[in-house]
Amino acid sequence: MFEGFDRQTVAVNGTTIHYVAGGEGPPLLLLHGYPQTHAMWHKVAPALAEKFTVVAPDLRGYGDSGRPADGENHHGYSKRAMAADQVALMSHLGHETFFLAGHDRGGRVAHRLTLDHQARVRKLAVLDIIPTRDVFRRTDQSLATAYYHWFFLIQPAPYPETMIGNNLEFYLKWKLGSWGTARDAFSDEAMAEYLRCFKLPDTVHTTCEDYRAGATIDLEHDEADLSTRITCPVLALWGEQGALHKRYDVLAVWRDRAMDVSGRPVPCGHFIPEEAPEQTILSLSEFFAAA
Repeated sequence: MFEGFDRQTVAVNGTTIHYVAGGEGPPLLLLHGYPQTHAMWHKVAPALAEKFTVVAPDLRGYGDSGRPADGENHHGYSKRAMAADQVALMSHLGHETFFLAGHDRGGRVAHRLTLDHQARVRKLAVLDIIPTRDVFRRTDQSLATAYYHWFFLIQPAPYPETMIGNNLEFYLKWKLGSWGTARDAFSDEAMAEYLRCFKLPDTVHTTCEDYRAGATIDLEHDEADLSTRITCPVLALWGEQGALHKRYDVLAVWRDRAMDVSGRPVPCGHFIPEEAPEQTILSLSEFFAAA
């Protein structure tokens, strides 16, 4: 995967961030979701690299990136801290402004990054999410059933860590095969990489911390920024067979948070770049290339 891409690990923001980078053109930062790594972009990154300088990192706590301390009130895994890692990475690479796309948890990091660093982000694409605050505020029985892991993973340590660790491979494959996703969407190489990284020491704990932060300190940051709207263009893509399409007017939700929003459903489940790579490439290429 990522043939011809450069692979490095750099120290930024008190941790280390592992990433791959390749291509030429305007910089494009791609952020992955749970329970994956940068490898989730492997079907789309080479094509995007024909038009953009693609940077695909592992978020802190995931993949081969660092696993810093939890911090008070889970601050170490707040989206603010995770976003600051990525801003520092792009500065290290010489990219003071950039395009930004995030899927799942990476979309939440991308949302916070854009709020905290508006001048750095030229355009933002969010894949299969609505803002975290809206998820919690709009939760009902149906949503809680679909997003049950949100409420499981935020339980105090070591409860979810112990349960997941009892059969880690089963848990990972079950999560990747849910959310309206075809089980053959994941290549053998990508699945092996997800499993390798999920088995690394402390990964189950740090990925739980990501969710614990989402239910605590992230909500505090979101409440403080309710009056702040994103000014750059925003593209929202979501899976037609996933949870969002059945429950929300996704564009309307994002238009409460941003001034210029476009988007559409994609004929797939949650893991859009792996289930529908051609549509992902086309949508991102057109959005980021447009004046």
